[in-house]
Amino acid sequence: MKVAIVGASGAVGQEFLRILAERNFPMDDLVLFGSERSAGRKYNFKGKDYEVKLLQHNDDFKDVDIAFTSAGGGTSEEFAETITKYGAVMIDNSSAFRMCDDVPLVVPEVNAEDALNRPRNIIANPNCTTIMMVVVLKPIDDLSHIKKIHISSYQSASGAGAAAMAELEQQYKDIIETGKTDHINKFPHQLAYNVIPQIDKMTPNDYTKEEMKMYNETRKIMHSDVRTSATCVRVSSLRSHSESVWFETEKPLAVEDIRKALEAAPGVTVKDDAQNYVYPMPLESAGKDNVYVGRIRKDLADDNGNTLWLTGDQIRKGAALNAVQIAEYLIKVGNVK
Repeated sequence: MKVAIVGASGAVGQEFLRILAERNFPMDDLVLFGSERSAGRKYNFKGKDYEVKLLQHNDDFKDVDIAFTSAGGGTSEEFAETITKYGAVMIDNSSAFRMCDDVPLVVPEVNAEDALNRPRNIIANPNCTTIMMVVVLKPIDDLSHIKKIHISSYQSASGAGAAAMAELEQQYKDIIETGKTDHINKFPHQLAYNVIPQIDKMTPNDYTKEEMKMYNETRKIMHSDVRTSATCVRVSSLRSHSESVWFETEKPLAVEDIRKALEAAPGVTVKDDAQNYVYPMPLESAGKDNVYVGRIRKDLADDNGNTLWLTGDQIRKGAALNAVQIAEYLIKVGNVK
């Protein structure tokens, strides 16, 4: 088993290395790829140094079985044919292929079997906020079909990459030292001591691309006609996203039944004791694999509605971990070249 990581120097690429080591992923060889800027860098994996190779249109992927790609949509689109030409399975973390009919969009806890039908040998990793939400909503949908979802997300700086995390830290430093900051590059406005009700570019309907991803991707992953209305907000935490989720089901569901379903669900940790102020927060979920859930309660405006709060590490389950779990599933069922 030979594994490639494309975009090895980025935040998700580095998380791939950590997760593959932590989970003792079954592989015999590893090869790292990057841009001209990162080519030549060396990273240690299980005691051995690996040098980042320049990603090129050549035969470097001839012996690769699984390629994890996280170098942006443009790179994924340009190099997809090169990566998959000799049979490598490309598990892509960008948005380039997510809504393509011939590319499965997979969250293993929800629709793992979709990964087996991949005409282009590409599997798309969903958007981070969508991944965390569907992991939590799937066991509830099994109790009663979810018709509508309203969501507000609270997304940390790390969702915009390592440079964005550094920018937030620099902004706080600047403001503490001088009372102001001019370091505003990765976000449309100052993020320190602020929240920004915009993630990604605006679309013609005044929803952002991030918000529309949640609408479209949720339907594809869950094979559902559910409608999702989202407001995605950038907050000044460093790592881990949170979401406030309201959902309407076809029949009324008791809070206790929802809680039991979530406690039994894979990839979910329930921390829900509201009367004692026990609920999950991003400081707790950062660096963890599971999605944490709390504040489960009946909606006061709809008899068929309930609401909950969730938080999860978007670099792990929202990106690298989900991709690795897809690969583990393929290996388990013997569906790799």
